[in-house]
Amino acid sequence: MNVKALQRTDIGQFIAGRLRDNLDSACQQWRDNAPVNHFFIDDVLPAELAITIRRGFPEASTMMLRKSLRELKYVSAQMNEHSPILEEVIFAFQEPEVVDLVSQITQLNTLYPDEHLYAGGISMMGRGHFLNPHLDNSHDKDRQRYRVLNLLYYVSPDWRAENGGNLEVWPQGPKAEPVTVVSKFNRLAVMVTNQHSWHSVSPNLSDEARCCVSNYYFSDHPVGDAEYFHPTSFRGRPEQPVRDVVLRADATARGLVRKMFPKGVVADKQVYQKEGEK
Repeated sequence: MNVKALQRTDIGQFIAGRLRDNLDSACQQWRDNAPVNHFFIDDVLPAELAITIRRGFPEASTMMLRKSLRELKYVSAQMNEHSPILEEVIFAFQEPEVVDLVSQITQLNTLYPDEHLYAGGISMMGRGHFLNPHLDNSHDKDRQRYRVLNLLYYVSPDWRAENGGNLEVWPQGPKAEPVTVVSKFNRLAVMVTNQHSWHSVSPNLSDEARCCVSNYYFSDHPVGDAEYFHPTSFRGRPEQPVRDVVLRADATARGLVRKMFPKGVVADKQVYQKEGEK
């Protein structure tokens, strides 16, 4: 198999096949993991393809560094600047059959993948990099649809729990205990995003890069009955009381700005600006 020649439709068939094979167990995981519903599936793609995707990641110096009290990681959504296999795998998760199967598992209807990769794309986390507990931005870049699902595909070979850099979901909020989902090689994790879905990435304790391919799905409807709006809102970890105070104030201030300027103040840099688009 010439993995470098595979297109998004081919890769999407692999993903759909694994989703179908694990449909019942994924549905059970989703139900059992309320209130921050999530599921994960391993060995999503042929191992050779997953390794090729990892090798396609660019040098960190060519990516955008997000560095603050909230987070520390490299990101990119400008996929035409990187290895073609990265764009193909990202958009493979947007193939109609994949979206339909995820809808069946989550029981969320009217799901729309995001061709603009708003806050999606690829990320790389080196030693000491982290993502503090947070709620994702509630809407898409145009504030027309609700962000309802986060799809995370991990491609760092031999990743172990003790490396850190793992997904954490906080069912009782960021002052309680998280549930850890290891960023295992060739694993897909899917989680709900709403006004209660606190999640984080623990600090990377290893010298290896934790690499992830990210997609969001959107919907015309919120998860639950109530409508809501909020920007990405961060908190401190339980052992970070001072940082928690600062980040809560930061979230409040940014929320007020977003309400005052509903069309945004500064364009988000993590959006796929395709050729010919402004």
